[in-house]
Amino acid sequence: MTASSRPIVILMAEDDPEDCMLAKFAFEEHRVANELRIVEDGEELMDYLHRRGRFSSAEEAPRPGLILLDLNMPRKDGRETLQEIKADPVFRRIPVVVLTSSKAEEDILRSYDLGANSFITKPVTFEGLVHVVRTLSQYWFEVVELPSQEGRD
Repeated sequence: MTASSRPIVILMAEDDPEDCMLAKFAFEEHRVANELRIVEDGEELMDYLHRRGRFSSAEEAPRPGLILLDLNMPRKDGRETLQEIKADPVFRRIPVVVLTSSKAEEDILRSYDLGANSFITKPVTFEGLVHVVRTLSQYWFEVVELPSQEGRD
């Protein structure tokens, strides 16, 4: 099976349980074929990428093809996590979409300076979230060419 014929794993770092639930529902509503995996903060995201702790096997932590990253999380926030991802030669090619409640120009500029591929402010309605998921899915999985994940597992 080639990388293009298997669904791409989407890894979401989000500490708000309600936002996680809504994201899952939005992905189901849009019938996104890609698998959504969720971690609670930047520490867990880095453990997932490095396959540490409970993410120590490839089955528990398949390499993501896209990361959705909240900025405001406990332990390690999204800014620190983004900087760490983009500084690592193994992970820097994974597209990172900042999906956060912030609209602050400072957060937008800093996210792009740190290497974010996109910055999206979380919509306030479920319908808005479904629209964002649909747009993300179309753009990242139908329009652009992503780097192959083969040989990285």
